[in-house]
This record gives sequence, C-alpha cells and structure tokens, in this order.
Amino acid sequence: MTSWSEVEYTAVRELRGPLAVVEGVSGVGWDEFVRITLGSGERRYGLVLEVDRELAVVQVLEDTSGMDPARMRVSFAGEPLHVPVGTGWLGRTCNGRGEPVDGGPPVFGRASAAVGGTPINPVRREPPSDPVLTGVSVIDALTTLVRGQKLPVFSVAGLPHLELAIQIAAQATVGGEAFSVVFAGMGLTHPDASFVRDALEERAAAGELVLLLNTADDPVIERILTPRIALTVAEHLAFTGGHHVLVVMTDMTAYAEALREVSAARGEVPARRAYPGYLYSDLASLYERCGRIRSRSGSVTVLPVLTMPAGDITHPVPDLTGYITEGQIVLSRQSHALGVYPPVDALSSLSRLMRKGAGPGRTRPDHLDVAAQTLAALSRARQVRELSDLVGQAALSPTDRRYLDFDEAFLHRFVDQPRDEARPLDRTLDAAWQVLLTLPRSELVLLPTALLDAHGARDAPAGGERKGAGE
Repeated sequence: MTSWSEVEYTAVRELRGPLAVVEGVSGVGWDEFVRITLGSGERRYGLVLEVDRELAVVQVLEDTSGMDPARMRVSFAGEPLHVPVGTGWLGRTCNGRGEPVDGGPPVFGRASAAVGGTPINPVRREPPSDPVLTGVSVIDALTTLVRGQKLPVFSVAGLPHLELAIQIAAQATVGGEAFSVVFAGMGLTHPDASFVRDALEERAAAGELVLLLNTADDPVIERILTPRIALTVAEHLAFTGGHHVLVVMTDMTAYAEALREVSAARGEVPARRAYPGYLYSDLASLYERCGRIRSRSGSVTVLPVLTMPAGDITHPVPDLTGYITEGQIVLSRQSHALGVYPPVDALSSLSRLMRKGAGPGRTRPDHLDVAAQTLAALSRARQVRELSDLVGQAALSPTDRRYLDFDEAFLHRFVDQPRDEARPLDRTLDAAWQVLLTLPRSELVLLPTALLDAHGARDAPAGGERKGAGE
C-alpha cells in the first residue's frame, strides 16, 4: 500500500500535453509516484519525469484532458510506482496500467515491486540455455529461441506479425516445466485487442497467461508503462516463482513513438528522426531485463515485435534494437505475397544463441546439422533463382534445377503451416529432411555420412532426371 505524503501542492504552473509542471516542491525525487486530486474529487496518477530546484515535471498516466491547474492538489509518494506481483496475475486481462478489464477484482499480491525493475548483477547472470519451443517450424528449426534470450521480430505494415506473436504466445512450451506467458500489446486497435483476447482465451483460462492491452486511444503515457509492468510481473514469476516466462511485446515501434511524443512535450533536443537521444538506453532498460540468474530456476525470455516504417531496417527503432538483442526474425513481403505463413525470411533471420539451446541433449542430435545444411542450400537456391531470372531455366544445369525444386519445397512443405498448428519439433525436423532430400546426396556436404545413410539420401540419377524426396 502506497504511503502518501501529508503535504499537498496546489501551485501547478502549466499543463503541457501529458505533462503537469508543479512549483514549490521540496524533497521530491525522479521517478516518484504522484497522486493528483482534481476539483471534482477525481483522482489521477503520474510519475515524476524531472526535478529542477523547486519545479517538478509530472507525466500524468491518465492524460491531462479536463484538468484545471487552479483546482488541483498534488501529493508525492516518496517512492517509485510499485505494482503487486505474484501468481494473481495469471489468467487476468488488464489495461496498460495493470487495471483489470476482464470484469474481475483488482490484482492482489503478497508483495509489490517497482516497475522500473532491479538490474541483474552481471556476476550472477547465467548464460541462456535450453529451448523455448514455439511450435512454428521455421523458428524452432532455424532460429531457435533460447530461455533467457531476447529475440525480436522485424516486420512491416501489412504482414501478419500480430498473428505470429499471438500464435507463439498461445502454443510456446518448455518441455513440461512451469511455463507462463506475459503478452503486452501497445497501441492496438480495438479489433486487434479483441482478436488478441479471443485467440489467447484458452491459455488465459489455463492460468498460464498475463494479458496487458494498451489500445491506440489510451493515454500515451500508459504505452510507456505497459512493457515495464509486463516485465515486472514476469521477473517475479520467474525469479521468485520459478517459472520460465516468455514476454511478448508488440508493437515496440508504437512504444518508441510514445516516447518521442513525451520527449517533444518536454522540449528536449531531438536526435535521429526526432526520437530522443536516450532511445538506445531506454530500449536497453527493457530488453536487458530478460535472462537467467544463477541458483534460480526460472528465466525471462523476451520476444519484442516491431514494425519497420517503410520497411527501413536502418530506422532508429530496429537499428538500435539490433544492437541490443541476440539476433532477429525477419518477415518477408515476398513470402507473404506467395501465400506462405509465417512469411519468415530464413536467410535474413538469425538466433545468435541457437547453439546454446539446440542439439544433443537439448532438442535432437541432428538439429544443428540439419539447420546449417538447410540454410546453406537455401542460400545457393537464391543464387540459382537470380541466375534463372537472367538466363532462363532452360540454361540451368540439372543440379541447379534441383535447387529450384528445393526452394519451392522449402517454402510450401516446410515453412508454410496453419496459423493454429503447434508443430512438434520431431515433425519439424523430419519435414526439413524431406525437403533436403530433394537435392542430390553430393550437395548435402554439411551432413554427416551416418545421417545421410539413415535417411536414405541418394545421388542424382544419370541424365539429370529430377525425383522427389523418398523416390
């Protein structure tokens, strides 16, 4: 329970967008929680953004619309914003401030934690290991998500990134251990918010999901708070409750734009594309809250989703995200145009920690070899596709034409899958083998001989006749 100061301040100099400037304050610190009482008796809340001598700049969580500076009383809590933490969040749907929108009572917990979080001591950080299986073949096989990793999804407007985020949140598992998902939606339209709730209803009913939904017409300050509350809840579930927690955050571009709007209201000097100069450190303060702690059984894994304006991967949000995170999953317009779901560009995607979470003792002994060979073959197939566009298929060698077959099979027999299918890893890797066997054995140079023998790999028949896998 927050203990409010008995001193209330009434000298509000001005309201500026989502900000209120309070004069004559004493003993107030940065990031303090603030209670604002209006003349009508209505209460709103905020956070201290800046303190300069006797001036305090407060960001109002519910926005400043309808507020009269002459009829306001402001009280400071003397501490940052705290939220209750614990398993009481599981199965609940709340707005971006953590207030229930599912018709239930407020969320209670035996303890509370500051939404700013507590940095993990680097000495106590445990390297990420073991997989989080998403049930999505192209991710599990080629860009494996590892417990404790931060792996963003890069997309553009019009691609099904929200559907992919929901699918992962609905069906991800860690092999029978205690597992929870925290889904933080930011700047969603009301139809999208309803879609998220409906699609994740089963996981919420099972008590495995925390849902925080900030819609586009909610106050911009709430959008900045949403991922911090999500990560605070996840940290307690993981490091106190022993859960493996996956935090899905979409859309981080909407978050960054909210940050830019608040920065402009504060009159700060803008940096690239009018984003604040501290955008990198602000994003890092979110992404770096994932990980594993030595002697603790839980983990926090972060999957942020962001849209790249005009598909520009050098835009500040994806650019800075790439510096902080450990790889990326990139969605492709070309694959989407071919009707492939999920339209993941496997050659542009990368999980830098994949070797920590896949292979013998973790997934399947042949996993890493199959992934390496698939990506190598796909790279060669793309080169052949470009050559074919120049000279025509008739001028290609029989082996090159087999690579075109491989490219088609990869997209339609491996990557493509129903939006509600949780594909087991064994089935995923078996499908990868079937696709690889459309190539001659002599081309599968990254696979051990024993594996090729076990799966019946054959060389190309005389005369260059093409055969399908298993023939």
